[in-house]
Amino acid sequence: MKDIEQFLRENAPDMPDDGQFMVETNARLNSVEGIKKTVDGERRRWRKALVIALVVGLAVGCLLTLLVLFCPFEPVQAEDSTLIKALEAMQHGKEFLFGIIAALAIALGVVSITKKREAL
Repeated sequence: MKDIEQFLRENAPDMPDDGQFMVETNARLNSVEGIKKTVDGERRRWRKALVIALVVGLAVGCLLTLLVLFCPFEPVQAEDSTLIKALEAMQHGKEFLFGIIAALAIALGVVSITKKREAL
Protein backbone atom coordinates (compact mmCIF):
# COMPACT_ATOMS: atom_id res chain seq x y z
CA MET A 1 0.00 0.00 0.00
CA LYS A 2 2.88 2.38 0.74
CA ASP A 3 4.38 1.65 -2.67
CA ILE A 4 1.21 2.86 -4.36
CA GLU A 5 1.12 5.98 -2.21
CA GLN A 6 4.77 6.70 -3.03
CA PHE A 7 4.10 6.14 -6.74
CA LEU A 8 1.15 8.54 -6.68
CA ARG A 9 3.15 11.16 -4.78
CA GLU A 10 6.07 10.94 -7.22
CA ASN A 11 3.92 11.11 -10.36
CA ALA A 12 1.54 13.73 -8.96
CA PRO A 13 -1.68 12.89 -10.79
CA ASP A 14 -4.25 15.62 -11.34
CA MET A 15 -6.40 15.72 -8.24
CA PRO A 16 -8.02 18.29 -6.04
CA ASP A 17 -5.96 19.71 -3.20
CA ASP A 18 -8.38 18.59 -0.50
CA GLY A 19 -6.91 15.06 -0.38
CA GLN A 20 -10.17 13.32 -1.17
CA PHE A 21 -8.47 11.24 -3.85
CA MET A 22 -6.03 9.68 -1.35
CA VAL A 23 -8.83 9.01 1.13
CA GLU A 24 -10.86 7.18 -1.53
CA THR A 25 -7.79 5.29 -2.74
CA ASN A 26 -6.92 4.19 0.79
CA ALA A 27 -10.50 3.07 1.37
CA ARG A 28 -10.43 0.98 -1.80
CA LEU A 29 -7.08 -0.53 -0.88
CA ASN A 30 -8.36 -1.40 2.59
CA SER A 31 -11.40 -3.13 1.10
CA VAL A 32 -9.14 -5.15 -1.20
CA GLU A 33 -6.99 -6.17 1.76
CA GLY A 34 -10.13 -7.21 3.63
CA ILE A 35 -11.17 -9.43 0.74
CA LYS A 36 -7.68 -10.93 0.61
CA LYS A 37 -7.82 -11.76 4.32
CA THR A 38 -11.23 -13.37 3.88
CA VAL A 39 -10.02 -15.52 0.98
CA ASP A 40 -6.92 -16.57 2.92
CA GLY A 41 -9.09 -17.54 5.89
CA GLU A 42 -11.35 -19.63 3.66
CA ARG A 43 -8.33 -21.40 2.17
CA ARG A 44 -7.04 -22.23 5.64
CA ARG A 45 -10.44 -23.63 6.65
CA TRP A 46 -10.64 -25.76 3.48
CA ARG A 47 -7.14 -27.13 4.07
CA LYS A 48 -8.01 -27.92 7.67
CA ALA A 49 -11.22 -29.67 6.58
CA LEU A 50 -9.27 -31.64 3.97
CA VAL A 51 -6.73 -32.81 6.55
CA ILE A 52 -9.50 -33.78 8.98
CA ALA A 53 -11.30 -35.73 6.25
CA LEU A 54 -8.07 -37.51 5.35
CA VAL A 55 -7.36 -38.49 8.95
CA VAL A 56 -10.93 -39.64 9.58
CA GLY A 57 -10.96 -41.63 6.34
CA LEU A 58 -7.70 -43.35 7.19
CA ALA A 59 -8.85 -44.15 10.72
CA VAL A 60 -12.21 -45.55 9.59
CA GLY A 61 -10.53 -47.53 6.82
CA CYS A 62 -8.04 -49.05 9.26
CA LEU A 63 -10.77 -49.90 11.76
CA LEU A 64 -12.93 -51.54 9.11
CA THR A 65 -9.95 -53.50 7.79
CA LEU A 66 -9.21 -54.77 11.30
CA LEU A 67 -12.88 -55.62 11.78
CA VAL A 68 -12.93 -57.65 8.58
CA LEU A 69 -9.69 -59.43 9.47
CA PHE A 70 -10.70 -60.34 13.02
CA CYS A 71 -14.40 -60.96 12.47
CA PRO A 72 -14.85 -62.75 9.13
CA PHE A 73 -18.36 -63.77 8.18
CA GLU A 74 -19.52 -66.94 6.55
CA PRO A 75 -20.72 -66.58 2.97
CA VAL A 76 -24.33 -67.23 2.05
CA GLN A 77 -24.91 -70.92 1.31
CA ALA A 78 -27.61 -70.43 -1.32
CA GLU A 79 -26.36 -72.29 -4.43
CA ASP A 80 -28.70 -70.79 -6.99
CA SER A 81 -28.57 -67.21 -5.76
CA THR A 82 -28.07 -64.51 -8.38
CA LEU A 83 -25.66 -62.72 -6.06
CA ILE A 84 -23.50 -65.84 -5.75
CA LYS A 85 -23.45 -66.29 -9.53
CA ALA A 86 -22.45 -62.65 -10.02
CA LEU A 87 -19.68 -62.95 -7.44
CA GLU A 88 -18.37 -66.11 -9.09
CA ALA A 89 -18.40 -64.43 -12.50
CA MET A 90 -16.46 -61.49 -11.08
CA GLN A 91 -14.02 -63.88 -9.41
CA HIS A 92 -13.25 -65.61 -12.70
CA GLY A 93 -12.97 -62.38 -14.70
CA LYS A 94 -11.16 -60.17 -12.23
CA GLU A 95 -7.85 -60.20 -14.14
CA PHE A 96 -9.62 -58.90 -17.21
CA LEU A 97 -11.41 -56.22 -15.17
CA PHE A 98 -8.20 -55.08 -13.48
CA GLY A 99 -6.45 -55.03 -16.85
CA ILE A 100 -9.11 -52.69 -18.24
CA ILE A 101 -8.86 -50.44 -15.18
CA ALA A 102 -5.04 -50.30 -15.50
CA ALA A 103 -5.28 -49.47 -19.21
CA LEU A 104 -7.77 -46.68 -18.51
CA ALA A 105 -5.53 -45.28 -15.76
CA ILE A 106 -2.54 -45.25 -18.12
CA ALA A 107 -4.61 -43.59 -20.84
CA LEU A 108 -5.82 -40.95 -18.37
CA GLY A 109 -2.24 -40.26 -17.32
CA VAL A 110 -1.10 -39.87 -20.94
CA VAL A 111 -4.00 -37.53 -21.73
CA SER A 112 -3.39 -35.36 -18.65
CA ILE A 113 0.34 -35.07 -19.39
CA THR A 114 -0.46 -34.14 -23.00
CA LYS A 115 -2.94 -31.47 -21.84
CA LYS A 116 -0.36 -29.99 -19.45
CA ARG A 117 2.24 -29.80 -22.21
CA GLU A 118 -0.26 -28.13 -24.55
CA ALA A 119 -1.11 -25.56 -21.87
CA LEU A 120 2.55 -24.54 -21.61
